[in-house]
Amino acid sequence: MRAWRKQLVVNVAALVAWIASWFALLAVLSVFLGPVYAIVVVPFLIYSFYRAFLQLFIISAVFRMRRVLRVYPWQLSHDVRHGLNERTDVVGRQFGWFEFPNPARPEESLAVVFGRHWGVGWWSRRMAPRAAAELKAQIGEVWFAGDPRFVGVLAAPASNGSAPRRLRFLHQQTGAAGEFRGVADWGATDEDIERGRRAGVVPVRS
Repeated sequence: MRAWRKQLVVNVAALVAWIASWFALLAVLSVFLGPVYAIVVVPFLIYSFYRAFLQLFIISAVFRMRRVLRVYPWQLSHDVRHGLNERTDVVGRQFGWFEFPNPARPEESLAVVFGRHWGVGWWSRRMAPRAAAELKAQIGEVWFAGDPRFVGVLAAPASNGSAPRRLRFLHQQTGAAGEFRGVADWGATDEDIERGRRAGVVPVRS
């Protein structure tokens, strides 16, 4: 939970900073510059407002991560297959994917995706096929807490290889013929489904 608390503090600080920057820009425009400079300052005002608004959704996602981390322990995985290409077996929007073994069938890998674009820039730069070797090495091993049949939290290891950082939410959106697959198809038991519910998801049964 220490990694989660750090993530929360960073995002709350970002929210405060964007709100403060909006008011600061408005004050500068009103007191020091005047209406003639509005064409220059207004785009920055709009962007600051947008980022503060977006930050609220990011903080909401951080609290969803907390539910997952209360149910599932962190596991360190090496050489996890990932990509930025559009997968045909994924339903809905996707901004990159990682594959993790099915807990019921370790020989089967399931893709979980970034369902939102918020804050995935750091990850996508390292997931790109043409990324420099030193960047790719930074995600040569990753932390994962969750069940790839439902939901999970992804994190990169700190520079010393220990504590998770840069937490991001992953969703299960793999489907077949336009339909979500039931979790029973992946060997999920009633106990697995109940854990998924405690983590904040409503699994789809076969």
